[in-house]
Amino acid sequence: LDSQGFPSSLLYVEDIANSLLANRNAPRVGKRWAHNFVKRQPELKTRLSRRYDYQRAKCEDPTIIRGWFRLVENTIAKYDIRSDDIWNFDETGFMMGVIEPGIVVTSSHRQGRPKQVQPGNREWITVIEGINAEGQSIPPFIIGAGKDHLANWYQECDLPGDWVIALSENGWTNNKLGLEWLKHFNRATAKRSVGSYRLLILDGHESHHSVEFEEYCKENKIITLCMPAHASHLLQPLDVGCFGPLKKAYGRQIEHLIRCSITHISKTEFSPAFYAAHQAAISEINIKGGFRGAGLAPFDPENVISKLDVQLRTPTPPVE
Repeated sequence: LDSQGFPSSLLYVEDIANSLLANRNAPRVGKRWAHNFVKRQPELKTRLSRRYDYQRAKCEDPTIIRGWFRLVENTIAKYDIRSDDIWNFDETGFMMGVIEPGIVVTSSHRQGRPKQVQPGNREWITVIEGINAEGQSIPPFIIGAGKDHLANWYQECDLPGDWVIALSENGWTNNKLGLEWLKHFNRATAKRSVGSYRLLILDGHESHHSVEFEEYCKENKIITLCMPAHASHLLQPLDVGCFGPLKKAYGRQIEHLIRCSITHISKTEFSPAFYAAHQAAISEINIKGGFRGAGLAPFDPENVISKLDVQLRTPTPPVE
């Protein structure tokens, strides 16, 4: 896992061991087993991981960004991965009745910043998207808050049958739903795969590298690479090219509903609004723009490195 961009914690090593033992109906490892295991292996050692805040990740470390691109390039060469099989996935969240801030036209005499009326429903919806370097996408995986599906959520909108609607207690993803998405990804991409392996670029969210997630990837020849922490705004195609337009398009749909005197946005209204936004934003142009902007297709690390504010690394000369 270290070679894939996300070194394992001791707890994760323990989870892997317990998973292997469970397959053999053997008892779980002891409290300090992982620590002692690392000590016994000369090729392993523990290190204190570094935390990077946003500005530090963005401005301080072109070396880390170059290392990321070397990792991607070497992985593609090692597994002979074609551009059709280079995928990025991530989730983004929506508060159902909240509009993204934007520019509006007002009277030139107006004082202060204008306020947009919003339906105000802050129920959380998570949407997981998957896109590839050829400008293609797979059906979205939508997670709402709740315990049971209600038919009226979908009656007003003919969502495609291959879209997945799942539920969690708070509308967020978790390890179980992360694995369900991975199975959804495999169903959607296995037959269209060009080569033997698929590359899946992801971030370090816990649900993206659970033991079960990694085992399923290995069984299905899916190679995962984890981006450097706090760098998705530069390196992730979905962040670079798709999620911004998606949220703006959804905001326009909600604004239209408000102008039609709909004052409350529930799951019933969310489905058609999100469908329209998705059709507009998750387009071939935006997807390819995201991969191009992230320096991945065409492969061009300097397209990203040139954006880094490396001037902050240069000491200020003394005043003479």
